[in-house]
Order: sequence, then C-alpha cells, then structure tokens
Amino acid sequence: MPPLLVVTGPPGAGKSTVARLVTDRFEPSALVEGDAFFAFVARGASEPWLPESADQNEVVIQAAAAAAGRYAAGGITTVYDGVVGPWFLPTFAAASGLETIDYVVLLPPEDRCVEQVAGRTGHAFTDEGATRRMYREFAQAAIDARHVVVPAHRPEDVADQIVAAMADGSLRHEVRAP
Repeated sequence: MPPLLVVTGPPGAGKSTVARLVTDRFEPSALVEGDAFFAFVARGASEPWLPESADQNEVVIQAAAAAAGRYAAGGITTVYDGVVGPWFLPTFAAASGLETIDYVVLLPPEDRCVEQVAGRTGHAFTDEGATRRMYREFAQAAIDARHVVVPAHRPEDVADQIVAAMADGSLRHEVRAP
C-alpha cells in the first residue's frame, strides 16, 4: 500500500477530522496539515482561493508534497490533510517524489460544507462565497469516482472506508513524470 494518502475536498468537507482518524489507524504515522504550509508565507500572501494566488499555491503545494513524500519515503505512513484539487494532483504527486500515492476526495453536500464552515471556531477560514466556489470546483472536476467519498456516516466509518480502499488499491494514483 502506498505510504502517502491525500485527504482532500472543499472547505467544511471533514478533511481534518477524517485525516486524523485515518492517521490514528497506523503506526508509525504522520499527519501533514496543508494549512500550515500556507501559513508559512509570512508576508505578501494572497488568499489561496483567489485566481491571482496560482503561482503561490503551486509553490506551497510543492513544498507540502515534498515534506509529506519525505515522511512516506522514510517508512512512515503519511496522511496529507489539505485542499489538493484534481487540477493540482499532478503537481502534488510529482513533488512528493513517490511512484504512487493514494488520493481521496471527501464531497458531502454543498450545504453541509457551508454549515460546517460557518460553525467553525478557532479556524481562520469562514468565507461562505469561497466555500461555495471551491465546492463547485471539486463537484465539477473530472475525478474518477473511485477517488470520491460522500461522507454520510460517522467520521470513524468514513475513516474505516478509506483505510479499506487503501488496502484494496482503489485509491491509488500513479505518479507520472512532469
């Protein structure tokens, strides 16, 4: 099984909760939080959902993928929690330095994502318009159905479903040279 799993989806999809639960099912394991890499940009950062942030986002995605890939290459099952839309998957996968990664998109109903984002405490992102836009980007993207999970159950059940899909290889993504 590939030692790197990307748990992604729009804001409010439950990525952080599910990623933590999946991480807890492996030992040794590492949880790489994508938001932390965006926070490393100390000055002059653009909000990552704005069109003008494309170059910045590419750099941040590459840095995060390199870190996650290094943990995985070191034999630590690694779960990456962050927004890696299918449009950034080739960039992330190549920067990981691995031959294969696992990729899962959590895609609950849009209104559930908006509700989750609105109810957040201690999280910097609460923008409903950006949540809806990013949701539509994921919902309209060309994503192989085997990579999409619609979380309708408890987060623990979703984590179990993902771990089973990792084990049977259905979340596998082959890294292609750029």
